[in-house]
Amino acid sequence: MKNLVQWFEISTTDIERAKTFYEAVFKCNFQFIELPNEKMYMFEGDGEAYGTMGCLTNTKENTPSTDGTIIYFNCEDADIQANRVEAAGGKLIVPKQSIGEFGFIAQFIDTEGNRIGLHSHK
Repeated sequence: MKNLVQWFEISTTDIERAKTFYEAVFKCNFQFIELPNEKMYMFEGDGEAYGTMGCLTNTKENTPSTDGTIIYFNCEDADIQANRVEAAGGKLIVPKQSIGEFGFIAQFIDTEGNRIGLHSHK
């Protein structure tokens, strides 16, 4: 069975600012997609590889939030990305901490007001 979660969308109020933030924190690239009522920056990735694809999105229907669902990004070491958050304009709210046998997590608020998590095994 493949992973149950297939796609995620992170809401933005300023999609260009959000793109700049995520590029700085994750050192990643994006593909721009424009639909009739929506602009997206899709995280670069391999749709056939392990993990989930997703994007930054800007629509009238969605609002960034610190309440509710938290998306966790897989990292080699969560401390690396956590240490980039504030310089990129976000706010680190949970520094890297152990979750026992499951590894480590950290959490931050991005430039748009979303609560986002980091996960690593070291």
